[in-house]
Amino acid sequence: MVPDAVDLGAVRRALVVKLRHHGDVLLASPVFSVLKAHAPRLEIDALVYDDTREMLALHPAITTVHTVGRAWRAVSLPARLAHEARLLRALRARRYDLLVTLTENPRGAWLARLLAPRWSVAPEQPRRGRLWRRSFTHLYRLPRNARRHVVEVNLDALRRIGVYPDEDERALVLVPGGEAEAEIRNRMAALGLAEQGFVHLHPASRWRFKCWPADRTAALIDRLAAAGERVVLTAAPSEPELELVRAIRAACRADTVDLSGQLTLKQLAALTGHAKLFVGVDSAPMHIAAAMGTPVVALFGPSGELEWGPWGVASRVIVSDAHPCRPCGNDGCGGGKVSECLTTLPVDRVFAAARELLAAPRG
Repeated sequence: MVPDAVDLGAVRRALVVKLRHHGDVLLASPVFSVLKAHAPRLEIDALVYDDTREMLALHPAITTVHTVGRAWRAVSLPARLAHEARLLRALRARRYDLLVTLTENPRGAWLARLLAPRWSVAPEQPRRGRLWRRSFTHLYRLPRNARRHVVEVNLDALRRIGVYPDEDERALVLVPGGEAEAEIRNRMAALGLAEQGFVHLHPASRWRFKCWPADRTAALIDRLAAAGERVVLTAAPSEPELELVRAIRAACRADTVDLSGQLTLKQLAALTGHAKLFVGVDSAPMHIAAAMGTPVVALFGPSGELEWGPWGVASRVIVSDAHPCRPCGNDGCGGGKVSECLTTLPVDRVFAAARELLAAPRG
């Protein structure tokens, strides 16, 4: 037990801050579950970017999800200050006793000072200097040499204040909600999709250098179809992702159900929860599938599977054994937007992994 542990019995309200992308926010969902499990009377709020709000909305451990607008940076200075002032008033009204910030975003330090909670914890950031260090009562250390999953790194913030998560408290939490579930059930009925009767394939990422080539994805779909599997394609409603799906479908011989660009985030979660298998690259939908308990085949290139792999679910991770340079974290080889460690992954390996998971009983 750390000598300066926080007494959760003295904490009435806590704010957890995670200002990152969709997948990052979902991987922080166990933090809320653990806090609530160890302090059932605690009211826990979240602060995230507005476009990631749905990742935590309906989380049973969260009282309120506050948001920072992504578009605030583009408005006039008076308008931005007005947005910030409204947010600060809302946060101050909650009178937090504990602040947990899970990123190095400078906003965390300012919130610690402006909200003045009794306890505040943040990642140790030597390069941030004295202002950062003196803003918090507790700093948790990030891994220096070991590759540690992001879920565990987030939970290290709680370990630093003396809250130790049990194994069964670390699951990802994503609740689609009744409206999204009803919409997906109606769509499944209209398309003739049975419960756990299809493979969900989400081939795209917002980062193109994380994507597998269209021709190989199409070949995988044909192999799955030949084995008797129905494949449902999804993608975000962005032109680069929709373009990739069009290229995949043009190269396919098999029929697919194409829902790309048609689903909300909650509907995507509901859909993947009814699939027998998810296949995709390192992306938020891959984490969503894991949160919904769907077995996952994940293809990784320049990003690290030990840090970002499918969490808490039956999975197979496909990586290159011919590229000792990975995971390099670069946006393609040499920054060229094409990652050869990913583009060269063979269809046979991905199909074999899919067949292995499809044959296994689902827990």
